[in-house]
Amino acid sequence: MAVEFGVLGPVAAWDAGGRPIGLKGPRHRAVLARLIVARGRIVPAARLVDDLWEDPPDGAVAAVRTFVAALRRALEPERPPRAPARLLVTEGPGYALRTDAVDARRFERAVADAANLPPHDAFTLLEEASRWWRGPAYAEFAGEEWCRSERSRLAELRLTAVERRAEALLSLGRAAEAVPDLDAHTTEHPRREDAWRLLALALYRTGRQADALEVLRRARTLLAERLGVDPGVGLRRLEADVLAHAPDLDPGGAAARVWTQTAAVYDSTVASGARARLESAVTLLRDLAVTGGGGLEAARRHRMAAVEAAEELDDPELTARVVGAYDVPAIWTRSDDPAQAARLVAAAERTLPRLPAGADAARARLLATIAMESRGDRGERGPRAARRAEEIARRLDDPRLLAFALNGAFLQSCGRAGLAPRRDGIGAEIIALSERHGLTTSTVLGHLIRLQARSALGDLPEADRHADAVDRLAERHELPLAGVFTRWYRALRLDMSGAPYDEAEAAYRDAAARLDGTGMPGLERGLPPLALLCLRLRHGLDAPTDDALDWGPYHPWARPLVLLARGRAEAAALALRETPEPPHDLLLEAMWALTAHAAAALGDREIAGRARAALAPAAREWAGAGSGLLTLGPVGHYLERR
Repeated sequence: MAVEFGVLGPVAAWDAGGRPIGLKGPRHRAVLARLIVARGRIVPAARLVDDLWEDPPDGAVAAVRTFVAALRRALEPERPPRAPARLLVTEGPGYALRTDAVDARRFERAVADAANLPPHDAFTLLEEASRWWRGPAYAEFAGEEWCRSERSRLAELRLTAVERRAEALLSLGRAAEAVPDLDAHTTEHPRREDAWRLLALALYRTGRQADALEVLRRARTLLAERLGVDPGVGLRRLEADVLAHAPDLDPGGAAARVWTQTAAVYDSTVASGARARLESAVTLLRDLAVTGGGGLEAARRHRMAAVEAAEELDDPELTARVVGAYDVPAIWTRSDDPAQAARLVAAAERTLPRLPAGADAARARLLATIAMESRGDRGERGPRAARRAEEIARRLDDPRLLAFALNGAFLQSCGRAGLAPRRDGIGAEIIALSERHGLTTSTVLGHLIRLQARSALGDLPEADRHADAVDRLAERHELPLAGVFTRWYRALRLDMSGAPYDEAEAAYRDAAARLDGTGMPGLERGLPPLALLCLRLRHGLDAPTDDALDWGPYHPWARPLVLLARGRAEAAALALRETPEPPHDLLLEAMWALTAHAAAALGDREIAGRARAALAPAAREWAGAGSGLLTLGPVGHYLERR
């Protein structure tokens, strides 16, 4: 049973379904809190007695044993009698809590990780982390000496998180949003110079220079009156810069002005009905798509409108340019919007035969679009279009076109199990091509492809190298979506490295939280419970049975295992026989491994044999790891089962 512990507020615990666990009386809670403070180290029973009572009564040690026994029953209700405890363990003269699933530790990791993330990702992570606080840390033990330093440390960390979140907002050009929280923060914590600096900077960037100067003067006065010190160098330099209107105070200001002025000139110069507007709009949508979230969703929506507008003008070459200009790199082999993808493929196929002779570049872009938008489909249409696009791009020696075509080839490289080496080669060529010609987003794509492929092949050091390269490029070029994939990879890496269940599960949950608002439903829907299912099976646990879980497109493969976990073997066997063949995407091996697992558990030799035959070409790979997101372990384990 996966138990989560909470100390960011009153001490609490929740079971795997998120339901509160009853922790008995205040002494029981104190024992649990004391062990959490120890961070896995042994706390002798005598020390617990000293911490729980100022004047210990007779039988205090026996009382502690009673508290521990009651906590064990609450935390591991399914543990058989006399079986050793896994969470609250006895070691030597005392006790230890063996878990990392504590909200305070998750909060620490979030604050540390945010320091190395691009602003958008840092803000998202810190915004999520701020919601984990339910009150002061270890709230009911505020007067206890044994948790005083830990409470102080966590309170300081929380203040740091507030300031880093504000810094991220400023970096994102959202200074006005940062002002109210910083104003309250400085009022409550007037000794924090960095908070004053950020508030003044936020006010300046919203055009409130006088208010910014007033904040700096108020900070000077408070620091002198309360601490008897002058402001530090950061505050003094900021005051001088505000007075001088230093250009580096608002790095986005000049860019914003250039954008506004250029857009105004374009709007007044280029006729409203000009065909150039459609092509310019698609170029803008291509840039918007890599911002993620609302940008990606808007780009997807307006892209189809641009294609329909081009078709209305009855100009096949214009339509080809509008359809094919959207060469946004795609790493996930399941479409975010299958209905729209089908419409785009139809538009490309209508346009292809109408192109004049010699329009090879336009033809290749349409073919690459067909390959991209038919990802995951069975049949030859997608692979055939990918091959033809690649042939034309190589003949034309057009680097950007070739990168686009190779992306299509990658998305069509999941026709059977065991193709990670092929995808690795595609990724290597994309990296070499894109670095040579300065194609940043394609370089990121190439590293992500190789990250996936090397994970499938169990080569974690090489996968690490590509993850680090992605993070560097994403930060330098403001590509927040890339960080979603590297965060998931790092959870997968923990899993593949043999981390304890609780640690791997916490990492997967953190990664899942990063999916919210990314604008990638094809990736997001069903993935978090699927990752949890795979992790549980790898650790010999049953499938999760919570009815609230949304399995999304993975429901047919999860259902037999969920029914088995509910004790419904007959229904599970029927569901297994109804399980379809997996789609041709990056989770093909994972779906076959789930089928193999269920077939072995149910004794269905026919389906088990079919699953082994499908997985055989991937005998040296890790099932599912080619996604860069999750795994069911080495494929060889499934081939050995009979």
